[in-house]
Parts: sequence; structure tokens; C-alpha cells
Amino acid sequence: MTTTTTTTTTTMAVTSETASTTASTTPSATVTGSARGAAGVPAARPATATTTGPAAAIAPGSRIPTGASGPYAASAPGPGMLPSASAASAEPAPSAEPATGSPHDPCAHGFLPERPPVRSMIGTWTRLDAMARAAAIVPDREAAVALVERAHRADELSALRQRVSRLSLRNAEAAAMRIAVIAVSCGWCGLDPQAPAAREVADGAFLDLWAAIAHRIDHDQFVALPTLALHNWVPERKPRRHIPIDQLARTEVLVPIVRWAPEGQPLSRLDRLMLAATRLEAHGIWLFRLAETLAGRSPDDSSTPTALRRLVRVQHALRAQLLAEAAELTAAPATPQQRAVLGALAEQGALEPPVLQAAEAVLGIGGRRMGEGRRQMMRRHLPAQHRAWLSAMDRHCAPVRTLAHRGGPDAAVYREAQESLIALRRTYTALVQAAARPTTGPLTAAA
Repeated sequence: MTTTTTTTTTTMAVTSETASTTASTTPSATVTGSARGAAGVPAARPATATTTGPAAAIAPGSRIPTGASGPYAASAPGPGMLPSASAASAEPAPSAEPATGSPHDPCAHGFLPERPPVRSMIGTWTRLDAMARAAAIVPDREAAVALVERAHRADELSALRQRVSRLSLRNAEAAAMRIAVIAVSCGWCGLDPQAPAAREVADGAFLDLWAAIAHRIDHDQFVALPTLALHNWVPERKPRRHIPIDQLARTEVLVPIVRWAPEGQPLSRLDRLMLAATRLEAHGIWLFRLAETLAGRSPDDSSTPTALRRLVRVQHALRAQLLAEAAELTAAPATPQQRAVLGALAEQGALEPPVLQAAEAVLGIGGRRMGEGRRQMMRRHLPAQHRAWLSAMDRHCAPVRTLAHRGGPDAAVYREAQESLIALRRTYTALVQAAARPTTGPLTAAA
């Protein structure tokens, strides 16, 4: 079941290092999905920015090299219109492309994949496709484990293991999502597939396939929300060509590739939570761009409070987006197995939306203070290039964070940004709780 709702989003322009800035705002993309009632969500493309001071506005595509150690450095051309091919084709082929791909530019599409995820795998990999779809709808963990053992006895897992090296990176990420679905359905989400102790708990052939996929995508801890949500959606209708993926995820009706509810039945709470996380990332694209704008900025720069005010507006819009998702999520069905999956992921700290981690890298805190060890634990479920970008933000946004120890209007704006992030995180936590446990009603605005 898919639900279509229209929301008007507001285009905002991010400028930086300007003495004075003029930004135009126009109505923009239509938001379709379960985002009923969300308002003020920034659009995918910035409006034109005009600077009147000696410094030019930084283009939306400007980014910090993750290896840089100095302040805000080289800028790159803004993101072009990303080609968008049909997600239905998934031909595995030998590929020499590196596991890490090209340098990541969060200004282009945040932490969403560069192209829509693979809808259906082909060839031998259809066995993994079918196994993941079956594991997602089993009544309990024992039934999911039985599916894996049956595939082991049929030598399907070893056959797939031998073909991992021939997968392209995009298809390897698609396989990783399906491995993640099977792992959490079996209750194995906290395992290290290469640890000897894991073989006492999980099927050895499945662990070998899991480890091979992890090596192919260069990401060991991928069984978490970033993989289960951001690589498990497709637009219901064939997307138009040359549409940026963040705009695609905002403006089209999204459906899960692997459903946690049986075909022909309404989407479950777990399905809706994962789609809500995907839409949150798509609407949060402007947060990534504002993070780049604030990176390396002096707290005394006249553009700093302007960027912080816009960050507050973005975070308010993201919170409204989550609140809009709450009513339909709460009304959706949920099984004990689905709640067990959510509980296991939450226990592992594997339900962190990347966009919230980006905001925390800029502002220094989230819903609670955390040490460096805790921060790295939260980030371990992201790919290496995304972790590197967050670490760069930690360094380059340090000057802005000194506003926390100052007084005056600029410091007040900074504290307002922190408070809006705390409210956003609490609203997300309430949404997760609503998905994991039966609730009597939707979230309230004070959640």
C-alpha cells in the first residue's frame, strides 16, 4: 500500500563568507509519500545567491577534502544532474571499480546512494533476492534460520560466495542490503562474520558470504539502518531521467524493495520507519550543504549566524517531516518478529540516521553528550567515506562551536540550533518507539 500526499517545500539558498546576502525563495518540489502535513522542507536545488561584499558565495557543490587538515579548502563544481537509470536492471558483471568508488560529495545527495537502489537482482543472485524476501516475512527467528540452513544444504550460499568478486559495486551494495535483512531476521545483527565465536551462533556458509560482501563494499558493519533503509527503496513509477536522487526520494511515491509485510498487505511499521528514514535523508540535503558552509568559518564571520539560522529552519522542517510520518506509522500493523528486529537494531545502536550524525558533527552535541568512543560507535555503521566526511566536519566546525562558550546574539543563535537538534532527535526517538511498541495514538507536537 502506498500513500500519496502533497507538501509544498520552500527553496532556500545557502551562501557563505559574505558581507551581505540576498536570497530568493520560490515554491518548489512536491513531496509525495507519507509526509502528510510537513511544511517548510528545503528543496533539492538552491536558489541563486548574490553577494554584495568582496567575497563570492560558495557554490552548493563546494566541499572539504576529507583528508585536509587545514581550514575550509578547495571547492569543486556544484553537483550536476545525476543520471537516473531504471532500478529494475541489476546485471552482475565483473568489475574492476574500487570498493570505495569516487570521492563522496554530500552536497550532491547527502548520504543517499548516487543512483536508485537495485530493484531486482538477476542470475544466480535471484536466490539471495528470494531468500531475503522470505526471511523478512517469517513469523519468528527460528523460521528465518531454517531458511538459511535450507539454502546451505542446497549449496546456494557457496555458489553465491564464489560470485561476489564479479559484482559491480552497485550490485554488491544491493546484495549487502539483502544480507542485512536476512541477518537481522535471524537475530544475528550484532555478529562479526569473521569472528570464530560467530560460527557457534550462525550458519558458517552464510557468514562466509556475509564476510565476502563486506570485503567487496569495504564496510564491515553494514547491518544497520543506513543499509536497511537507504538501499531498500525505489520509486513506485519509473523515474524521469536526469533527476537528482534526493529530489527523487522527496517527490516520488517510495516503495520498499524487500517488504517486511507480505505482498498484498499494508506496509508494516518497520517498512514505514525505513521509508521515513530515507525521506528524512532526502529532505536533509540542505543540512549537509549548510555544514559545508559553516566548515572552517570563523565564529565572528557575518555569514555564520545567517547559516546557523538556516540550519535551525532546516532542523525544524525535518522535525515536521517526522511528525507527519507518525500518524500513518502508528496506524500500521506490526508483528512480534518485526518488533524484535527493531529492538535488536536499537540495542546495537544501529538505527542512527546519517543526517542527524551530520548535524551533531557541526554542532557538537545531539540529544546527549557523548565521548569520542561513543561517537565512533555510532558511526561504525556508515561507509568509510561517510565516516571520513563526518570526521572532517568535527575538525573544521570546531571554530563555530566556540560560540557555545560566548554571549551575545550570535551565541544565542548557536544555542537555538543546538536546541532544535535536540528536539529533532527526541522526535526521531519517539518515532522509533512508536514503531517498536504498540501505542495508543500518534506523536504529539511536544514529543
